[in-house]
Amino acid sequence: MTATQIRQAFLDFFAAKGHTIVPSAPIVVKDDPTLMFTNAGMNQFKAIFLGEEPAKFPRVADTQRCLRVSGKHNDLEEVGIDTYHHTMFEMLGNWSFGDYFKKEAIDWSWELLTKVYKLDKDRLYVTYFEGDEKEGLAKDTETYDLWKQYVDEAHILPGNKKDNFWEMGETGPCGPCSEIHFDSRPDNERKEVSGAVLVNADHDQVIEIWNNVFMQFNRLKDGSLQSLPAQHVDTGMGFERLVRVLQGKTSNYDTDVFQPMIQFIAEKSGRKYNSAAKPGDNDWSEAVAMRVMADHIRAISFAIADGQLPSNNKAGYVIRRILRRAVRYQYQYLGFKEPFLNQLVPLLAEQFKGVFDELYSQKDFVQKVILEEENSFLRTLENGINRFNNYFINPDYINPNPILKRGLIKGSNREELDKSLHDERSVDNEIVSGSFAFELQDTYGFPIDLTELMAREKGWAVDLKGFEEALQAQKSRSRAATSIDTGDWVVLKDDDKVEFTGYDETETIAHVVKYRKVTAKGKEQYQIVLDKTPFYAESGGQVGDTGELVFPDGEVIEVTDTKKENGLIVHFVDKLPEDIDDALTAIVDNEKRNNTNSNHSATHLLHAAMKQVLGSHVNQKGSLVNAEYLRFDFSHFAKVTEEELARIEAIVNEKIRENIALKEERDVPYDVAIKSGVTALFGEKYGDKVRVITFDDTFSKELCGGTHVKATGYIGYFKIVSESAVAAGVRRIEAITGIAAENFINEQSKLVQQLKELLKNPKDISKSVESLIEENARLKKEIEKSILEKSSGLKDELAQKVENINGINFIAQKVELPNADAIKNVAYQLKDIVSDLFLVLAADIDGKPNLTVMLSENLVKEKGLNAGNIVRELAKEIQGGGGGQPFFATAGGKDVSGIDRALEKAKSFTA
Repeated sequence: MTATQIRQAFLDFFAAKGHTIVPSAPIVVKDDPTLMFTNAGMNQFKAIFLGEEPAKFPRVADTQRCLRVSGKHNDLEEVGIDTYHHTMFEMLGNWSFGDYFKKEAIDWSWELLTKVYKLDKDRLYVTYFEGDEKEGLAKDTETYDLWKQYVDEAHILPGNKKDNFWEMGETGPCGPCSEIHFDSRPDNERKEVSGAVLVNADHDQVIEIWNNVFMQFNRLKDGSLQSLPAQHVDTGMGFERLVRVLQGKTSNYDTDVFQPMIQFIAEKSGRKYNSAAKPGDNDWSEAVAMRVMADHIRAISFAIADGQLPSNNKAGYVIRRILRRAVRYQYQYLGFKEPFLNQLVPLLAEQFKGVFDELYSQKDFVQKVILEEENSFLRTLENGINRFNNYFINPDYINPNPILKRGLIKGSNREELDKSLHDERSVDNEIVSGSFAFELQDTYGFPIDLTELMAREKGWAVDLKGFEEALQAQKSRSRAATSIDTGDWVVLKDDDKVEFTGYDETETIAHVVKYRKVTAKGKEQYQIVLDKTPFYAESGGQVGDTGELVFPDGEVIEVTDTKKENGLIVHFVDKLPEDIDDALTAIVDNEKRNNTNSNHSATHLLHAAMKQVLGSHVNQKGSLVNAEYLRFDFSHFAKVTEEELARIEAIVNEKIRENIALKEERDVPYDVAIKSGVTALFGEKYGDKVRVITFDDTFSKELCGGTHVKATGYIGYFKIVSESAVAAGVRRIEAITGIAAENFINEQSKLVQQLKELLKNPKDISKSVESLIEENARLKKEIEKSILEKSSGLKDELAQKVENINGINFIAQKVELPNADAIKNVAYQLKDIVSDLFLVLAADIDGKPNLTVMLSENLVKEKGLNAGNIVRELAKEIQGGGGGQPFFATAGGKDVSGIDRALEKAKSFTA
């Protein structure tokens, strides 16, 4: 069976068992603060398991794209090294929401694997939860007894809490599980060693393929277990592993899931892929590199298609890190010095066409983003290599650890050095400090293993202990900065449905359903869930509402923000009411909401206008809508010209003047909405029923859950204030509306009037400013000419002040020159006319001390002098620092009074 047939057989099987086939959720999570990425098939159903949202169907099945490279489930460093870990993978799953439980799940697992897929029963092993006394959890004898119907008892194995009690994270839904493992070893090996002893023992040929999780509990913050409102089944079968087993391969990468890409990489690199290569083999690193690339391109491509661009923070940083790992492998081991990874995107998109069409629809955009990221990182690699090489040229570099001082370490330090390095390298090796290696990685994106490789090529070692210490220190700082302590929900009222009334009103009578305390950065806050609320929770780019909760006794509590968490609308407050059971009036800040409405509706008009002016390829890639302004990120491969911006702005304002009434349609079947030509955003998870927002059926029609004006005239006026690049193939427009736009225009008008007055009310302001610029340029040239003439005369004057010390022509003088370039010019002129020159010039430039050191090349080579070392020492006298090349260096500082001391000190270097 091909991979496509295997996937379809799974979905068809469970459809026949009464399951509704649902689409995959995006790989990027947007409404759960505990997750950045979908790391398991159950993520999109978490609110159902917690009883926070009703199930639309009692049974569903799907194939979910997942990503595990951060947090508890982190397999990144194994990817490519072994044969079965991946960044992005497909999780085939069947689900029961309070419907069937263990019996059906186990019956159908066995039926599918042995009757549909026809796997060898003797190679299958199953596990059950052995119980945990500390948790008060009994042995799962029910699962054991159910498996005895199908499996020899020697193939039914007990598992501990680590292996057979599934938990999504430190808190949340969990329960005992039953894994199914497959032994793909040759018969002779199976006879020698039973597969039973290799289950969950990290054997690469005895692997887990399916896990049946029986969701029964919710893990609370204090570690205790609370029974869920209903029992659920959550199963997950690793698609890539299943294909490997069914196709009789010993590696996931040898299947038709990965081979098309691996063979393409092999062909383009001129190398042959050796699946059997082992560590130490000549082609081992090349095989790993091909696997890394074939795997990583999947995670990168689908994340970008789902709306997550590579960046320097949060989820974007994870994607950038995966991408750079792939680029580094292709650069380091396959010889790709130019961008190549992006060329895999069309191949991947074609492979998933009809399965995950999100990628195919955006393949050109995704490829462009990856290409630009590759270009950027290749420049980073080049910069890192240059910085690494300069490290060896600079002879004064000293590691922070005195044991690892740069240079040869002899005698009594031998034992201490070996201990610090955790290595048996020769003491004649020099050491790259851990702090420098960490700086390369953290600041310049230069990976530690590449630093190690380059160090070994020079016969050096890397202080890995120091590197790890610096890395852990940074992680501790990062954790401290983002640490959030979230307590458990205190439930006052069982209610699985929160009613949002904010489309129709901004004031609602409500009750508190649940609350919890949250501590972030030392500040205590509370989160409240109401049974009804007019407060819009942050989503779709629109910020959350703020306002007040007013209680009958007159107590008023401010709502500082509103966010979504799974199926809940969560209100952020700084304190709780004295009587939390009382009815309250939830009141939205109307002024802020109205301004936000204007900016949100203007965003829709902007999107439609851009498609008219720039082309139908323009798609939203992110947005921010608040009361002050709107920000709109969109796919486009060129800067938007001033003329195009003017046309876009004019179209939007024309639609505002038309005062088009809002047409809002709720609970429209998704398929009906799509067929009507509505604009849907990639990366959003839409339900079966959607909300359609229309401003003129022929102009703007989008799926949207946000709040809007009743008619476009309420927007008042629309003004674009900036257009810029965000990432490869992504541009950003920022704009304002209403009173903010009016104030902006008034400020611009006021500025023009001030310019007129300064220029004596000319008829043409542009010409007057142009004349000023030309005059300024002319005067600058005259000044530069005057400085050049002065510095030329100064050269001869300084040459007369040479003092010969030990064969060195020494000059140390304070000069009056306006800038560092003029001083540099004098220094080079003196170097041309004075041999054996040791020159130190000092100047006061706009109240800041400046030092310049120039040395003849023969003094550097023959006497071992170094201008960089010297200027750093002299800079201490002016409370500054500096550096440069061995023959020329400069320094700046804070203390002008130290100039004379620095000039006097310079003479000591001639001894």
